[in-house]
Amino acid sequence: MDEVLFQLREDFTSTIGALNNNVNLSAETVKYWNKLQPYYVPPPFQIVMEKVFELFPGDEQYMDRGPSRCRSCAVVANSNNLLGSSYGPQIDDHDFVMRMNEAKTTGYEQDVGSRTTHHFLYPESAINLENNTSLVLVPFKMRDFEWLISVVTDGSIKATYRRVPARIQFNRKKVLFYNPAFLKYVQERWTKTPKCPSTGILVLLFALHICDEVSAYGYGADNKGLWKHYWEKVTGSMHLSKHSGTTEYRILEMLSEAGKINLNKGNISK
Repeated sequence: MDEVLFQLREDFTSTIGALNNNVNLSAETVKYWNKLQPYYVPPPFQIVMEKVFELFPGDEQYMDRGPSRCRSCAVVANSNNLLGSSYGPQIDDHDFVMRMNEAKTTGYEQDVGSRTTHHFLYPESAINLENNTSLVLVPFKMRDFEWLISVVTDGSIKATYRRVPARIQFNRKKVLFYNPAFLKYVQERWTKTPKCPSTGILVLLFALHICDEVSAYGYGADNKGLWKHYWEKVTGSMHLSKHSGTTEYRILEMLSEAGKINLNKGNISK
């Protein structure tokens, strides 16, 4: 817990923005980011981002927390432990409700809520969004920015390392971009493993930087010790080879012990 408190003191005063609003990356960040996409030689970041900001010039930015307010945020991950939790009403009661990837609400409202203010995704996890929801692109690779450009132009990108939707529904005026430099910061200063951070930990640390009160839901294994999504009807465990689920969950527990987040563990006692 002392390590987490030190990390918060050192890093939460950092000038690294959680959102990207700049066409340039530092050479150090470019070097880090290129390692995430070893089989693709991307075009220059500046050229792509100039097109991105031309298409999505939205002014909705949350760069930091504010001493004059208390912005409450629910970060809702996708663990099966949400089933039977009845968290829905308290999740919806937050100012911001952040969801990620293929998260579903229809049919699960009692346990996961129905509101979504910010939905974090990348091409391989993209779904249609409501008009009042902000799309937050988490760019693990340059192709992710190129895909979003394609979605609203010619629809030409239909595959990355696998098939992706050529079109999705979302409000073009409510688009935000996760900062690649902040992704680097999360991996190097928090998870500290060779594995790329999961969307779950990226969204949680994003929330800690822009919210005054953070409550986390749907993280960790279910009551059978399985890692799978609450809408899945499959047996067995979720494949976690790309991420370090145990390490990331321990970070959540330490943040909870330090009083920095409210960690709601869901239906794990039955």
